[in-house]
Amino acid sequence: MASFKPTTQATHPRHEDTHADPIDALLSAHGLRRTSAARLVLGWLLAHPETSYTHAQLQAALSGDSAEALDRVTLYRLIDRLTQVGLLLCRVDANRVRRYQAMPASVQAMPHFECQSCHRDSPLSSALKANAVDLERAAQNAIEALKSLGYQGMSLDFAVRGVCVDCANGASASTGAPA
Repeated sequence: MASFKPTTQATHPRHEDTHADPIDALLSAHGLRRTSAARLVLGWLLAHPETSYTHAQLQAALSGDSAEALDRVTLYRLIDRLTQVGLLLCRVDANRVRRYQAMPASVQAMPHFECQSCHRDSPLSSALKANAVDLERAAQNAIEALKSLGYQGMSLDFAVRGVCVDCANGASASTGAPA
Protein backbone atom coordinates (compact mmCIF):
# COMPACT_ATOMS: atom_id res chain seq x y z
CA MET A 1 0.00 0.00 0.00
CA ALA A 2 2.97 2.33 0.33
CA SER A 3 3.04 2.92 -3.45
CA PHE A 4 -0.64 3.98 -3.58
CA LYS A 5 -1.11 7.71 -4.09
CA PRO A 6 -4.33 9.50 -3.17
CA THR A 7 -6.50 10.50 -6.13
CA THR A 8 -6.02 14.22 -5.57
CA GLN A 9 -2.24 13.93 -5.89
CA ALA A 10 -2.38 11.70 -8.97
CA THR A 11 -4.84 13.87 -10.91
CA HIS A 12 -2.59 16.88 -11.58
CA PRO A 13 0.53 15.01 -12.78
CA ARG A 14 -1.67 12.79 -14.90
CA HIS A 15 -3.08 15.87 -16.64
CA GLU A 16 0.44 17.11 -17.40
CA ASP A 17 1.45 13.68 -18.75
CA THR A 18 -1.32 13.76 -21.36
CA HIS A 19 0.30 16.80 -22.98
CA ALA A 20 3.63 14.98 -23.26
CA ASP A 21 2.21 11.85 -24.89
CA PRO A 22 -0.44 12.20 -27.64
CA ILE A 23 -1.60 8.59 -27.18
CA ASP A 24 -2.23 9.20 -23.47
CA ALA A 25 -4.01 12.42 -24.38
CA LEU A 26 -6.30 10.58 -26.81
CA LEU A 27 -7.09 7.84 -24.32
CA SER A 28 -7.82 10.34 -21.54
CA ALA A 29 -9.90 12.59 -23.80
CA HIS A 30 -12.10 9.62 -24.66
CA GLY A 31 -12.50 8.51 -21.05
CA LEU A 32 -10.29 5.44 -21.32
CA ARG A 33 -7.65 4.25 -18.89
CA ARG A 34 -4.07 4.77 -20.02
CA THR A 35 -2.92 1.18 -19.63
CA SER A 36 0.16 -0.24 -21.31
CA ALA A 37 -2.12 -2.45 -23.43
CA ALA A 38 -4.21 0.50 -24.58
CA ARG A 39 -1.08 2.50 -25.39
CA LEU A 40 0.39 -0.44 -27.32
CA VAL A 41 -2.72 -1.12 -29.44
CA LEU A 42 -3.60 2.50 -30.18
CA GLY A 43 0.05 3.38 -30.78
CA TRP A 44 0.45 0.53 -33.27
CA LEU A 45 -2.69 1.43 -35.21
CA LEU A 46 -1.83 5.14 -35.28
CA ALA A 47 1.66 4.25 -36.55
CA HIS A 48 0.05 2.26 -39.40
CA PRO A 49 -2.88 4.48 -40.44
CA GLU A 50 -3.19 3.14 -43.98
CA THR A 51 -3.63 -0.48 -42.87
CA SER A 52 -6.62 -2.27 -41.44
CA TYR A 53 -6.09 -5.37 -39.33
CA THR A 54 -8.19 -8.35 -38.34
CA HIS A 55 -8.04 -9.29 -34.68
CA ALA A 56 -5.65 -12.15 -35.46
CA GLN A 57 -3.39 -9.95 -37.62
CA LEU A 58 -3.26 -7.30 -34.91
CA GLN A 59 -2.47 -9.86 -32.23
CA ALA A 60 0.33 -11.33 -34.37
CA ALA A 61 1.75 -7.87 -35.13
CA LEU A 62 1.71 -6.86 -31.48
CA SER A 63 3.16 -10.11 -30.14
CA GLY A 64 6.61 -9.33 -31.52
CA ASP A 65 6.44 -5.69 -30.41
CA SER A 66 6.22 -6.17 -26.66
CA ALA A 67 7.54 -8.33 -23.89
CA GLU A 68 4.04 -8.09 -22.40
CA ALA A 69 1.88 -10.29 -24.63
CA LEU A 70 -1.81 -9.46 -24.98
CA ASP A 71 -4.17 -12.36 -24.65
CA ARG A 72 -7.01 -12.77 -27.14
CA VAL A 73 -9.79 -11.67 -24.79
CA THR A 74 -7.98 -8.56 -23.55
CA LEU A 75 -7.32 -7.52 -27.13
CA TYR A 76 -10.97 -8.10 -28.12
CA ARG A 77 -12.21 -5.99 -25.20
CA LEU A 78 -9.69 -3.24 -25.86
CA ILE A 79 -10.50 -3.08 -29.57
CA ASP A 80 -14.19 -2.93 -28.70
CA ARG A 81 -13.68 -0.01 -26.28
CA LEU A 82 -11.47 1.90 -28.73
CA THR A 83 -14.10 1.40 -31.44
CA GLN A 84 -16.99 2.48 -29.19
CA VAL A 85 -15.33 5.82 -28.40
CA GLY A 86 -14.46 6.48 -32.06
CA LEU A 87 -10.70 5.98 -31.97
CA LEU A 88 -10.89 2.95 -34.25
CA LEU A 89 -12.95 2.25 -37.32
CA CYS A 90 -14.39 -1.25 -37.51
CA ARG A 91 -15.41 -2.53 -40.93
CA VAL A 92 -16.97 -5.84 -41.72
CA ASP A 93 -15.97 -7.10 -45.15
CA ALA A 94 -18.01 -9.22 -47.55
CA ASN A 95 -16.88 -12.38 -45.73
CA ARG A 96 -18.01 -10.93 -42.38
CA VAL A 97 -14.44 -10.49 -41.19
CA ARG A 98 -13.98 -7.49 -38.91
CA ARG A 99 -11.09 -5.19 -39.71
CA TYR A 100 -9.84 -2.38 -37.47
CA GLN A 101 -8.03 0.80 -38.38
CA ALA A 102 -7.13 4.02 -36.61
CA MET A 103 -9.84 6.62 -37.20
CA PRO A 104 -8.40 10.10 -37.73
CA ALA A 105 -10.61 12.68 -36.03
CA SER A 106 -10.78 14.85 -39.15
CA VAL A 107 -11.99 12.08 -41.44
CA GLN A 108 -15.68 11.47 -42.08
CA ALA A 109 -15.24 8.83 -44.78
CA MET A 110 -12.64 6.09 -45.04
CA PRO A 111 -12.68 4.83 -48.64
CA HIS A 112 -11.21 1.38 -49.18
CA PHE A 113 -11.17 -1.46 -51.68
CA GLU A 114 -11.97 -5.06 -50.71
CA CYS A 115 -10.68 -7.72 -53.12
CA GLN A 116 -13.17 -10.54 -53.52
CA SER A 117 -10.40 -12.92 -54.56
CA CYS A 118 -7.50 -12.44 -52.10
CA HIS A 119 -9.57 -10.56 -49.46
CA ARG A 120 -6.94 -7.84 -49.17
CA ASP A 121 -8.31 -4.56 -47.85
CA SER A 122 -6.59 -1.52 -49.38
CA PRO A 123 -7.12 2.16 -48.59
CA LEU A 124 -8.18 4.33 -51.50
CA SER A 125 -7.23 7.67 -49.96
CA SER A 126 -4.28 8.23 -52.29
CA ALA A 127 -6.05 6.77 -55.35
CA LEU A 128 -9.02 9.12 -54.83
CA LYS A 129 -6.91 12.12 -53.81
CA ALA A 130 -8.28 14.32 -56.59
CA ASN A 131 -11.84 13.58 -55.45
CA ALA A 132 -11.15 13.58 -51.70
CA VAL A 133 -12.81 16.95 -51.15
CA ASP A 134 -15.98 15.81 -52.94
CA LEU A 135 -16.04 12.55 -51.01
CA GLU A 136 -15.53 14.36 -47.70
CA ARG A 137 -18.29 16.84 -48.55
CA ALA A 138 -20.71 14.03 -49.47
CA ALA A 139 -19.88 12.20 -46.24
CA GLN A 140 -20.38 15.36 -44.19
CA ASN A 141 -23.75 16.03 -45.87
CA ALA A 142 -24.93 12.48 -45.17
CA ILE A 143 -23.83 12.67 -41.54
CA GLU A 144 -25.42 16.09 -41.02
CA ALA A 145 -28.71 14.83 -42.51
CA LEU A 146 -28.70 11.87 -40.11
CA LYS A 147 -27.77 14.11 -37.14
CA SER A 148 -30.80 16.28 -37.89
CA LEU A 149 -32.90 13.12 -37.47
CA GLY A 150 -31.31 12.42 -34.07
CA TYR A 151 -28.60 9.90 -34.97
CA GLN A 152 -25.31 10.27 -33.07
CA GLY A 153 -21.67 9.17 -33.14
CA MET A 154 -21.47 8.34 -36.84
CA SER A 155 -18.74 7.69 -39.35
CA LEU A 156 -19.10 6.68 -42.96
CA ASP A 157 -17.56 3.53 -44.42
CA PHE A 158 -17.08 3.73 -48.17
CA ALA A 159 -16.25 0.26 -49.52
CA VAL A 160 -15.62 -0.67 -53.11
CA ARG A 161 -15.64 -4.41 -53.74
CA GLY A 162 -14.20 -6.23 -56.73
CA VAL A 163 -10.99 -7.92 -57.86
CA CYS A 164 -7.69 -6.13 -57.26
CA VAL A 165 -5.11 -5.50 -59.99
CA ASP A 166 -2.77 -8.21 -58.69
CA CYS A 167 -5.49 -10.89 -58.71
CA ALA A 168 -6.84 -9.73 -62.06
CA ASN A 169 -3.35 -9.88 -63.61
CA GLY A 170 -2.68 -13.25 -61.95
CA ALA A 171 -5.95 -14.67 -63.26
CA SER A 172 -5.19 -13.33 -66.77
CA ALA A 173 -1.65 -14.73 -66.68
CA SER A 174 -2.76 -18.18 -65.55
CA THR A 175 -5.39 -18.46 -68.31
CA GLY A 176 -3.05 -17.13 -70.99
CA ALA A 177 -5.29 -14.12 -71.67
CA PRO A 178 -3.64 -10.74 -72.24
CA ALA A 179 -3.51 -8.50 -69.17
